[in-house]
Amino acid sequence: MFVIIGYVVVCASVFGGFALGGGHLAALLQPLELLMIGGGAGGAFLVGNNGKAIKATLKALPTIFKGSKYTKALYLELFALLYEILAKVRKEGLMAIESDVDAPHESPVFSKYPKIVSDHHVVEFITDYLRIMVGGNLNAFEIENLMDNEIDTHHHEGAVPAGVIAKLGDGMPAFGIVAAVMGVVHTMESVGIPPAELGILIAHALVGTFLGILLAYGFVGPLSTLLEQKHDESTKLYNVIKVTLLASLNGYAPQVAVEFGRKVLYSTERPTFMELEEYVKQSKSK
Repeated sequence: MFVIIGYVVVCASVFGGFALGGGHLAALLQPLELLMIGGGAGGAFLVGNNGKAIKATLKALPTIFKGSKYTKALYLELFALLYEILAKVRKEGLMAIESDVDAPHESPVFSKYPKIVSDHHVVEFITDYLRIMVGGNLNAFEIENLMDNEIDTHHHEGAVPAGVIAKLGDGMPAFGIVAAVMGVVHTMESVGIPPAELGILIAHALVGTFLGILLAYGFVGPLSTLLEQKHDESTKLYNVIKVTLLASLNGYAPQVAVEFGRKVLYSTERPTFMELEEYVKQSKSK
């Protein structure tokens, strides 16, 4: 919603200001300039990225129109799940969660938390490290290092779309200049026409530079920032899981381990201690 509102504000401010200053909006409607800028940028996008990056970018773009799924409600479910798993381990031993880890979608514990189960990457991250804990072959420091490496890989892989869009936006002013130069070339080869018509051609050429800069900084560039913010939110979730599981490995009780994870969250999504305690109690009674 904010993306659409932002685009409306950009267009209203730029084109509205131009019209209020006495400009004719029809003069800015240059489909051929858009073709040169958009087509050039699109071609460069295909040339400069491999299939994986292109696929990841196209998959990520629709998410910009959706709100963040990393809400307080999601983290409450995550903490309740981790608490229940760790409490089961503390009460019955690590082998008691083996069936939950091997088949999380069939587990009565995991099935209570649909927001978590719906994200197979998160479920895989949790179950992989619970499985390692069950195996008992690695200590907390080794598991922490492994987690850091996986989170770092996740972060770099997920940052690809934002980087691709940022580079695409950076190139658009240059394609705007290309379109303008092409317009100037056309103007120079038409020097024999009347001055009024020559002025129109010059105006058309200048529109290319205008559109390139507007598309770069008003439309494409902000998308890369938004994608980067969304990706940082997903990385934060993995860090929460990491801190909670490591706290448990270091001998802390489930209540304290979950509190470690709660402290990692941004203030905008972090539930209070009482909110978390109440939610965990309700989840246990299901």
